[in-house]
Amino acid sequence: MTLSVAWPLLVPPVVVSYVLLTRRRNGVLQRVGLPVGVALVGLAAWQLVCALGWIDADTPTPGQTSLALLELARSNRLWSDSIASLYRVTWGFFLAAGIGIPLGLWVGWSTRTFAAFNPIIQGLRPISPIAWIPFAILWFGIGDRAGIFLIFYAAFFPITVGTMAAVRNISLVHQRSAMNFGLRGPELFRRVVLPASMPQIITSLRIALGVAWLVIVAAEMVGMDSGLGYLVNDARNMGKRYDLVAATMIVIGAIGIVLDLLIRRLEHFDEVRWGYVQR
Repeated sequence: MTLSVAWPLLVPPVVVSYVLLTRRRNGVLQRVGLPVGVALVGLAAWQLVCALGWIDADTPTPGQTSLALLELARSNRLWSDSIASLYRVTWGFFLAAGIGIPLGLWVGWSTRTFAAFNPIIQGLRPISPIAWIPFAILWFGIGDRAGIFLIFYAAFFPITVGTMAAVRNISLVHQRSAMNFGLRGPELFRRVVLPASMPQIITSLRIALGVAWLVIVAAEMVGMDSGLGYLVNDARNMGKRYDLVAATMIVIGAIGIVLDLLIRRLEHFDEVRWGYVQR
């Protein structure tokens, strides 16, 4: 296909995106329509690149990927592998939050504890969770427990470090004002430190959840016998079914969007809403 024939593929999505960009008064249209418009442009560009032969011929087109997505949806394997990945991420993430938030609050609040634990945390934090896969398999075998350990490790440090930073960055004005009203000790911590830290803690949870979802897919490609990452690797080895690989990647991205939307619901609680700039 020549460029003169293929370029009209970009026209409809570009026109749609332009219309959406120029109609800024409708808030719902802007929040939903703009990402849809950008996605349409991306799909059209993907189709155009494939049609012009600018990439390898084995690269699936959007149409082929859509058919593969339907094939996956009709199979029970997509749902079982999705549930396996979500199960591991859920347990690992909540374990990391349950330990990381209290530890971060304690380390961030106590100067001596910060001096003792911060070097250790900063030394372990740069080690990639993927590097722990051999030890995870050695300690827990191939299965859910190894995946949960890797997710715990991946999510623990963003949550802990973010919570520590949130506590240590609280304005002294807030603390001194509360102390002038007689707040001390646990009461000061409960009524000032924790609420003031919540916005950054929630941001840390969002980052950690994204990292956790990224890590579990990578870990399942080399060290698991189920999950979406395993499905990607198996599709590649199964006669080079790159259309199934692309379809699974879309599923992974869609689940990631849903997880991010769910964690962002925490921002709407009254206890933390004051910490965000209203837009």
